[in-house]
Amino acid sequence: MLNAGAQAESNIEVHKYYNGTVILAAFLALVLQAFLHKFGRWSELIDLPLLVTIYFGVSRRNPVSGMFLGAAIGILQDALSHDNPIGLYGIAKTLVGYLASSVGARIDTEHPVSRFALVLLFFHFHQVVFATTQRVLLDRHAPIFTLALLRDSVVTALFGVIFFALLDRLRRPS
Repeated sequence: MLNAGAQAESNIEVHKYYNGTVILAAFLALVLQAFLHKFGRWSELIDLPLLVTIYFGVSRRNPVSGMFLGAAIGILQDALSHDNPIGLYGIAKTLVGYLASSVGARIDTEHPVSRFALVLLFFHFHQVVFATTQRVLLDRHAPIFTLALLRDSVVTALFGVIFFALLDRLRRPS
């Protein structure tokens, strides 16, 4: 007899996407994140590569693929960033991708409130890992929490709910 946890886990659908969707979404997020800051500081409020990592990690529900997606996006974001050595975003987004996939495999993340909460939590988890890595490996002071980061996390989470609804339209019919 199956227990309730195993039964609930088997009811969660793994989403499939059209070929190239993940690569195209990650590429566009990286390009926009790298170049939108030239048009104003408002673009620094949202972390698009983080949103793509969370969305596809939660949707595909495979911790290994989530980890590799997070690593690839993070390392490419490091390569496009002029402020950080390669590896800082890679480490943080690898862990976020793994955890997002693990969470997506256990709970239903389709509701906008749960998506908002997930993005908010993963944003702060990402910041803790990023700041800790900077402190330990580079001996640089990096803030773990500030009011500006709280504002950024709320804006990213609100945008994430809308962004995730748009990405839902790229799913292949089952």
